[in-house]
Amino acid sequence: MLFLVISTPRPERPSEWAAARRKSWDWWEPLEKKGVVKWYYARAGRGAVALFDVESHEHLHELLNGWSELIPVTLDVYPLIDIAASKLFLASQLAPKAASATRKRR
Repeated sequence: MLFLVISTPRPERPSEWAAARRKSWDWWEPLEKKGVVKWYYARAGRGAVALFDVESHEHLHELLNGWSELIPVTLDVYPLIDIAASKLFLASQLAPKAASATRKRR
C-alpha cells in the first residue's frame, strides 16, 4: 500500500533540532534499502515528504510513530493508488457506460 506523507515540524528554531535532523538520516537509510520508503526529500524551509510502500496500516502506524519520535511533527497522510490499479478501476467504471450506450443505439 502506498502512502504519501508530508511532515510539518513544530515552530521551534530549526537550529534546536539540527542534531535530531542529522540523526534522522540514519533512521531513513535502512527503510530505503528495504524498499519500505521509495523516496524521501527535505522540503524547502522545513519539513519533509516521503513515499511509503507498506504491507499494512499497522506497519505505517509504526513508521509514523518512529518518525515523530525523531522530530516532533504534524504528519499529513495521503493514501495512493498505483497507476496500473487506477487504470483498471477507471476501465471498470467506463465499461458499464459503454455497454449501456451500445444498447441504446440499437
